[in-house]
Amino acid sequence: MIPNVLTVAGSDSGGGAGIQADLKTMLALGVHGMSVVTAVTAQNSLGVQGAWELPVEAVRAQYRSVVDDIGVQAVKTGMLASAELVEAVAELLAGTDAPAVVDPVGVSKHGDSLLAASALDSVRTKLLPVATVATPNLDEVAQLTGVRVESEEQLLRAAAAVLAYGPRWVLIKGGHLPGDAVDLLTDGSEEHWLRAPRHDNRHTHGTGCTLASAIASQLAKGRSVPEAVTAAKEYVTGAVAAGFALGGGIGPVDHGWRFRAGS
Repeated sequence: MIPNVLTVAGSDSGGGAGIQADLKTMLALGVHGMSVVTAVTAQNSLGVQGAWELPVEAVRAQYRSVVDDIGVQAVKTGMLASAELVEAVAELLAGTDAPAVVDPVGVSKHGDSLLAASALDSVRTKLLPVATVATPNLDEVAQLTGVRVESEEQLLRAAAAVLAYGPRWVLIKGGHLPGDAVDLLTDGSEEHWLRAPRHDNRHTHGTGCTLASAIASQLAKGRSVPEAVTAAKEYVTGAVAAGFALGGGIGPVDHGWRFRAGS
């Protein structure tokens, strides 16, 4: 059986991030991707020109339709837009017997807000407590906890601040720091420092969505959290290295880099 992985996220009309990136990642990693659309964005390589969230009942109906009939081995969340959607999705995850990877998306690659300020408390108190793995970047850590990271040594403090809200594991993504791309995965007792060379490529749209989906895909295959995150980091590093120009701005990572590498 091919594992089933569900993404609960927004649509990126440019195809580089959001549900489109999630489904491409899942295909590349050999799992069956399914989707619950939470919001529709008008988005391209230059930024987000508009965003419209779906009603809570539409999100809940999509989720129940998929999970009750097909079943899931892992769930990944991305753009949830509002407090109402965050709370509804958190409730759905709590009732689902599958690991949940929570990417607490707050701002797009171009700096456009994808989460209402009023929803931050719901993310802290409702969504993070049901996460198997939370994957905030440094801007999202600051947004959620007030902790600002300016050096690798401060990643542990950031991780502790996020873990205080209840996720089983947290992956603090240090990609915004200088030097190698270093991430910290920890559950408060184990520590796994994941390093990769930094590639000189500005076309990195969709990196966070891709990483969270890759982790969910590996968890669905039965891997442990450290194994899943390590494999996902390797996949994303290759995707960033192969990122390509698209439109007039920042292009996406290449979700199909392994296919092209073997051709």
